[in-house]
Amino acid sequence: MPDPNPPKGELLLSLATTKMPFGRYEGKSIKDLPEEYLLWFQQKGLPSGRLGQVMALALEIKINGLDDLVDRAIKGQNPILPKGRSGQKQ
Repeated sequence: MPDPNPPKGELLLSLATTKMPFGRYEGKSIKDLPEEYLLWFQQKGLPSGRLGQVMALALEIKINGLDDLVDRAIKGQNPILPKGRSGQKQ
C-alpha cells in the first residue's frame, strides 16, 4: 500500500513524472499545469490520494514563484546557482 505521507523529495520528483489522468489537461505533467487550473481544483476540492498531494505541491510551488528552482532541481542542476552555472571549478 502506498505511503499516505510520502517524503517531500519523493513528491517533488513526482511533479515531473505524474501525468494528469483526466480532464482538459489529460496527459500533461502535473508541474506544467496552469496555476489557474490548480487554483480551480483547490476551490472545488483536490483529488484524494497521491494525485491530490502532487497537485497541492505544484500549486504551492507556483504560488511562491519557485517553478524555475524546481525545474532545475528536477533536471539535476544546482537550484541555488544562477542559470548556466554548474558550480564546478574549471
